[in-house]
Amino acid sequence: MSKNTLVVSVIALLLAAVAIVLQFVLPADGGTNNTAEITALTNRVSALEANQVTPLKVAYVNAEDAFKVFTDAVSDLRQRAIDKQGEIVKLQQQYMASTISKDDFDSKNNQLQVELLQAQLNIDLGTIDKMIASPGFSDMKSDLQKLKDEAQPVVDEMKNLVSTVRVGVIDKTEFQNRYTQVKNAFTQLDQLLTQAATAKIVQAANKVAVDKGYDLVLRTKNVIVYRNTAKLTDITDLVKHELESYL
Repeated sequence: MSKNTLVVSVIALLLAAVAIVLQFVLPADGGTNNTAEITALTNRVSALEANQVTPLKVAYVNAEDAFKVFTDAVSDLRQRAIDKQGEIVKLQQQYMASTISKDDFDSKNNQLQVELLQAQLNIDLGTIDKMIASPGFSDMKSDLQKLKDEAQPVVDEMKNLVSTVRVGVIDKTEFQNRYTQVKNAFTQLDQLLTQAATAKIVQAANKVAVDKGYDLVLRTKNVIVYRNTAKLTDITDLVKHELESYL
């Protein structure tokens, strides 16, 4: 209950109490001035009712769901990574069933792990290319191009590592060091790309909020514990539609 509504309710109760008291306490010739006071109070109640603050129009957005717009834009590259993960699972099952030796497992697993990392890197690079080519990301184009250029050494090292692992002539320690370095570089690239995508999600949410007249937009993750669906609107689909127009 809002503050104004509470005040109106209290005044209304006071008016009712005053009216009852006046019926039994005041003399017949003493009610004129009190009637004027009651009228004044009634007018004040009406004024408060007319000036009640309009409730906030609140919505929320699932940013993780909205982010799928970007991954869907490179679904073919994403599928390659999913397929590679499937190969890793199959290899692990073969090893558990003792149908492959430890040495063969290690060799093949190293190759698949590097190929999976390369597939994940390609997803990010494909997403960056999509963004650079899209008018909706013109405000970020220079930064995205710089990000792509800075990622080139990582791309080159990834190709070299894949080739080396496929040949099979690499020391275990050397492999682990090179793999860790490339993975760390990929993680940094992925984080920067995620920041760029998040900025666009915020921009899209702001536009939807202004267009639809919302006063406040919340994120679901780590923010909303409970929501009254009758008063809190999910605008995730609207935000996703806006993001799709950017790509």
